[in-house]
Amino acid sequence: MTRDEALALVRKHTKNQNLVRHMLAVEVVMRALARRLGGDEEAWGLAGLLHDADYEFVKEDTSRHTHQTLAWLKGYSISPEVLAAISSHAWKYMPDAPEPKTQMEWALYTCDELTGLIVAVALVKGKKLSEVTVESVLKKWKQKGFAAGVDRAQIELCESELGIELREFIEIALRAMQNINRKLGL
Repeated sequence: MTRDEALALVRKHTKNQNLVRHMLAVEVVMRALARRLGGDEEAWGLAGLLHDADYEFVKEDTSRHTHQTLAWLKGYSISPEVLAAISSHAWKYMPDAPEPKTQMEWALYTCDELTGLIVAVALVKGKKLSEVTVESVLKKWKQKGFAAGVDRAQIELCESELGIELREFIEIALRAMQNINRKLGL
């Protein structure tokens, strides 16, 4: 599957532009993490781009989340590693989602939440990612009422599962997202 095919699939099934932007953010962060960890940038990017492709489609029955995406992908040539990452990103949220095992799977699981926190910080910084710093993210990190839905413990697994300290993990994600700030509307 090419990136263009993946993006077309996302756009076909997702009308909410903020959700599309979320998937674009996770894609670019996954590519940056692949570079940092020696992974396949194309495969990791595809996992990031496609991970929530069915979210809008299954929002009335989120227990089907990831299952519909995997069904849509059956007609494409896509690696089992990408499929496993998509499936495991819902670990702890979906009853039958497997626990992440590989670096790609843990990267997707941990960065998914972080992109949301970075966007929330950007929204209070004049809707500009260019105004966001690692320090501003860490300051808001400590405020549990800020972006309260963001599972900080999930993000912190970057240290034990990927061997990347939290500060560096935030920096990698922030820089990657800043590189596509226009596509993210920030």
